[in-house]
Order: sequence, then C-alpha cells, then structure tokens
Amino acid sequence: MSATANIPAGLEGQETVVVTREITVAHYHPEMPEVYGTPFLIYLMEVAATNAIQPYLPPGCTSVGTVVNVKHLAATPVGRTVIAKAKVESMTDKTVTFAVESHDGHELIGSGTHTRAVIDVERFNRQLEFKRSLAK
Repeated sequence: MSATANIPAGLEGQETVVVTREITVAHYHPEMPEVYGTPFLIYLMEVAATNAIQPYLPPGCTSVGTVVNVKHLAATPVGRTVIAKAKVESMTDKTVTFAVESHDGHELIGSGTHTRAVIDVERFNRQLEFKRSLAK
C-alpha cells in the first residue's frame, strides 16, 4: 500500500499567523521595509500543506517539503493576519503536490505549488544519525 493511499483528492488545509516585526524582512535587515518575509510566507504554506495530510498518513510517518514554487505577490505590513491554504492537486505513491496560496485579508499575497514527500520518521532519523556519524 502506498504512503499516500488514504489521502482524499482535493483535501485542504490551512494555517494562520499575525505578522509581527520578528517575521519581517526588517527584523533581519534593518535597512529593508517592515513587511512579511518571503521565507515565512513559504513556511506558512508548508504548514498548511502538512495540516491537510498529516491525519491521513500511516502511523509513524510525517511529510517533508521537497519542492517549492511560489510567487510572493504583495507586501504585508505588521499587524495583518495571513491565512495560507493548501489543496491537494496530485499524488504519487510517496509524494503529494499542493496548490498553495496566502491572503492577508486585503489581497492575495502569494501563490504557487508545493510538494511534500511522505517519510517514515524512525527510518529518516536513523539515516540522519548515520550522516552525522560520518561528519565526525
């Protein structure tokens, strides 16, 4: 049975955040505008995608991001609430691709696609530990 077998087509997930200075470009680069940073936009979309599928994954499994293709379309100032939505677009035995978008209550601020791979957490951690041992 594939790791994605229980995921319904068209499944949706979402995640919300209120923009604070800590997640603006200016927090990391004071000379830049105080607007929602693109890495945080992408992260919110990834969490929305995770929220959609996690309840449908086999026990001991989770998902990790493998592909992000997102356009950051508009600036969002501190204080606005951003809602990211992810909708299952397609699946293989081990990956799920989503249509993703984010809105700040005034306009669409981001859109694109995101792919996640389903992994066995225990196996993944063993491989990671092996890689760490090689670096020593």
